[in-house]
Amino acid sequence: MTAPLTPSQPPHHQPPHDPWQAAAQPSGATSPHGHEEDGPGMKTEVRQSAVIMVVVAVSGILLGALWMWLSPRVPLISDGTAVYLKDTEGEQAIGVDGTFALLALAFGLVSGVVVFLLRRRGGIPLVVGLALGSLLGALLGLQTGIWLGPATDVVAHAKSVGKGVVFDAPLELKAVGTVLAWPVAALAVHLGLTALFGPRDPEPYPHAYPDPYQNPHGGSHPDGRPDGTGSWPPPGQP
Repeated sequence: MTAPLTPSQPPHHQPPHDPWQAAAQPSGATSPHGHEEDGPGMKTEVRQSAVIMVVVAVSGILLGALWMWLSPRVPLISDGTAVYLKDTEGEQAIGVDGTFALLALAFGLVSGVVVFLLRRRGGIPLVVGLALGSLLGALLGLQTGIWLGPATDVVAHAKSVGKGVVFDAPLELKAVGTVLAWPVAALAVHLGLTALFGPRDPEPYPHAYPDPYQNPHGGSHPDGRPDGTGSWPPPGQP
């Protein structure tokens, strides 16, 4: 007479290991920290670009003050009936345009570097805000320099100083396109710094597909083979 056989303890249930499960993810799935990796939202970027545009544009007042202070003066003289250039061969008018262009390039360099340091990730709204702010700043600087400079009414100024008295001509730009020096320099500097030192986008597929023959629990296979190696023919077949 034999004792009844005791059924063996069933093995612990282990979920099947699908080697393609880790790689196959829904196309719309995002990581829990996706917003942190992608930076601030569009509304935040628009607000930041608006602030940058206003600050850069207001700095044009300083550009106008420096332009008025550093520009050479164009001397004029009146004979009582008309106003003439005192020095017909002088290059002061060219110097006025050149001074504005150099100052605008310097302001573009500084604004591009500062904006990059404050917001390294860049973005289209930021670039648009920098471009518009630089253009508005150049126009504001032009008007500020004209307003702070000599009187714009040449005839009235000549009558007030009298016949044969030399006086300064009002500030003006002969080359109107000079106002583009600031935005062009700012965008070139900012885009160059972003390309060289800006953050890089992560790799789209940072992890390779797992080896379907690899033991998911680590170590070696039960038959002694190291991980990542298969056998042929499979066990149980000749």
